[in-house]
Amino acid sequence: MSFPGQSLQRAWHLVDASNQTVGRLAGQISQILKGKHKPTFRPNKDMGDHVVVINAEKVQFSGKKWNDKLYRWHTGYPGGLKERSAKDMLARKPEEVLKKAVLGMLKRNNLRHQSIEPRLRIY
Repeated sequence: MSFPGQSLQRAWHLVDASNQTVGRLAGQISQILKGKHKPTFRPNKDMGDHVVVINAEKVQFSGKKWNDKLYRWHTGYPGGLKERSAKDMLARKPEEVLKKAVLGMLKRNNLRHQSIEPRLRIY
């Protein structure tokens, strides 16, 4: 099997996130972004497609994760550990809940930062 370098066509996938579970939806989106759904998939090449997600504010969590799940980050200053529940995060930035879930399922390398991350659009 040869790599189709010049004939790589990137398709656009429209995903409706309303009433979808965050983790399951993020898994499907990450597979499309990596290109694992294509028969010509190569792990060291950028083979993925573009993904546009709509209705990100209507995603679902199972169980009590709306109140129990915490998103943490550090500002870089002393005492700067911030945390927000999933419910608060959805109220402030609904696209961030799904974006963090999708990016958490991708490898942390240059391919992710330079190629895969810009192809994900969440609205």
